[in-house]
Amino acid sequence: MKKGIVLYQSKYGATEKYARWISDQTGFPCLDVKKASPHDVMSYDTIVLGGGIYASGIAGLSFLKKNWKHLKGKNILVFCVGASPYEEKSFQQVVSHNFKDDLRGLPCFYCRGAWDQDAMSFKDRTLCKMLQKAVSKKDPASYEPWESALMEASGQRCDWTDQTYLEPLFQALED
Repeated sequence: MKKGIVLYQSKYGATEKYARWISDQTGFPCLDVKKASPHDVMSYDTIVLGGGIYASGIAGLSFLKKNWKHLKGKNILVFCVGASPYEEKSFQQVVSHNFKDDLRGLPCFYCRGAWDQDAMSFKDRTLCKMLQKAVSKKDPASYEPWESALMEASGQRCDWTDQTYLEPLFQALED
């Protein structure tokens, strides 16, 4: 395996948890992307970047976009973390929304995260409650997978993190 680093941006801890699991498995150092500079990553052949999905955007991806001229040519893999169960159509929408221009074609992997409304910021909690209220007006039989997950998690504390979500990423690192 080549020399690499794991960068992550985690709001509530699930992405950091995955980043640390990757670091433990690979021996790559782990660094919060908010503390990273292009200089910090230039000596690495492989960069693994992880971020939570918020409003279809992947947190931390802006680091790659902003520093692409320094990073192109490196082996870059991205993992994103969301509260919804994996659903191919939704995942492909997130990928097409986030991986444009220079980032097009970068490998991206999905990991399911966690849910704890009590730990959320006031703004995030309010937005989730508004979304739950809107979804509750629909017929449950017509829910998208993410809507079902949203309604099932309401008022609960859920942790769906699981190292098995990382297996495709580890396989890609070995290739």
